[in-house]
Amino acid sequence: MNEAALARLVALEGRTALVAGGSGGIGSATAALLARAGARVLTVDLPGGVVPEGCEGLTCDLSDPRAPSALFAEIQRRTDALDLLVHSAGITRDGVLWKLGDEDWSSVIEVNLGSAFRLLRGAAPLLRKRGGGSVVLISSINGERGKFGQANYAASKAGLIGLARSAARELGRFGVRVNVVAPGLVLTPMTAVLAEEHLRKAIDETALGRAAEPADVANAVLFLCSDLARHVTGQVLRVDGGQLMA
Repeated sequence: MNEAALARLVALEGRTALVAGGSGGIGSATAALLARAGARVLTVDLPGGVVPEGCEGLTCDLSDPRAPSALFAEIQRRTDALDLLVHSAGITRDGVLWKLGDEDWSSVIEVNLGSAFRLLRGAAPLLRKRGGGSVVLISSINGERGKFGQANYAASKAGLIGLARSAARELGRFGVRVNVVAPGLVLTPMTAVLAEEHLRKAIDETALGRAAEPADVANAVLFLCSDLARHVTGQVLRVDGGQLMA
C-alpha cells in the first residue's frame, strides 16, 4: 500500500460529523482532529462554549430530554447528511452512594447516558440514509471497574457500553459501526480539580507512567471513525496507558 492509499484510509473528506460536548477537553480535541482530517464538524454544547477551530457550533442543553428534537431540526436545516457521531458530553457529581442525592444521580445519568441515547436515536435515521457511518461513545474505565465515590458516573459510563453494543447489533446491517472509547485518567478541566494524591495514584496505576492528554483519546476516535476500522464494531477501546488490564 502506497502513502496516498494509506492517507485515504484516515481521511474524512466528504463526511459530516456531530460531536457532543465539543467544548470540553476531549470533545474539543476530537472535533478539531476530525476537522483536520477533512470532515465537516458540527459541535454541540451549552451556550458560551468555545467552538474548536474549523468547526461549526450548535447549542443545546443535553440535560433536557426535549432539546435534541430542536437540535436535529437545526442539523437538517444545515445539512441532509450525517456520517459520524461522537458523544463526549459528561459531568460528575461525586459522593459515596449513601450520601448521593436523587438529583446527583439523575443529573449525571441524564447528561452522560440519556443524552447519548437521544442523540443516537436522532442520528440513526440520518446514518441509515447514508448507508453507513461510525458512532463513538466516550465511556471510562470506571464504567468497567467501578470507582469509589462515583456510583452515578460509573453507572452512566457502563450504560454507554451496553447502549453501544446494542446499537451496533441494530445498525450493523445498515453499514453503521458503533464503538466505545474508554479513557483512564485524562488531563482535562474536569480532572484538574482532583487532589494531587488522587492524580498521583491514578498515574501510578498505569503501565506507561503518565496521564493521557485529550489528543490521545481523539486519536483513538479518529481511528474508529476512519476506514482503518471498517470491520470494527461493538468494541471497547481503552485509552488508559495500561491503567486497567483484564
